[in-house]
Amino acid sequence: MAALPPVLYHYFSTPLPYARTLALQEKLHQIQLSLRRSSSHQDILLLLQHRPVYTSGRRQTQDDVKDERSRLTKIGADFVTTARGGQLTYHGPGQIVGYPLLDLARTSPPTGIRDYICKMQKMMQLHLMGAHGIPHVPSDNTGVFLDPVTKIASIGVQVRHRLTTHGFAMNVTKEPLEWFNRVVACGLADVKAGCIELASGKQVDVEDVAYGLVDAFGQVYERRMEKLRVENAGEAGEAILALEEEVSTVGAWQNAPSP
Repeated sequence: MAALPPVLYHYFSTPLPYARTLALQEKLHQIQLSLRRSSSHQDILLLLQHRPVYTSGRRQTQDDVKDERSRLTKIGADFVTTARGGQLTYHGPGQIVGYPLLDLARTSPPTGIRDYICKMQKMMQLHLMGAHGIPHVPSDNTGVFLDPVTKIASIGVQVRHRLTTHGFAMNVTKEPLEWFNRVVACGLADVKAGCIELASGKQVDVEDVAYGLVDAFGQVYERRMEKLRVENAGEAGEAILALEEEVSTVGAWQNAPSP
């Protein structure tokens, strides 16, 4: 079997609006689908922070989240309904988000969804222990837990035509925690959010964590990782550059939820 192509990674230095990032994922998914027949499609890992946003998953209906949407937008966050797995959660500055856009059919045999998610969880556990000395505890719930009631990382994916979208999120600084305190995240009423900064007792840079996760991703998924050269990445690179140019004109967000 021929060697798999590298996974091309890109880190966005400016926090992105969730809805526009969702549109970018959809655009890249369509590009991958159109190029797949010629095997010229690229596997991509997007790494970024979001502007403050609460998102619901496909298990929840519009009626389920109507009241939450009204309440949460009043405190200064966006609210977006998505087709990923999982329930209500938060994304924002101080949290690293990863969107792997992979073709699970490239391996032989094709990678199953359960194995894909298990490796994602292992990848984050590997980074936390290797880079920060932070152990995890086993949990029956998806994600990474520091203890039975403290969750530091979440997973919510979507797979269509064996092409993945959505992905994982890990709290790096304390900034996301107050936003998480406003909701029952992931449907877990007795669980609170944790972060690398508190668990390690030291200041941690989000960008450093992003590149650490790139290394862990390559190790766990057994893929070569290469930085995406957007200027040479064709239509996919153009879509990424267009979003970066757009967000450079967007104003700042609130640093904490309004009372």
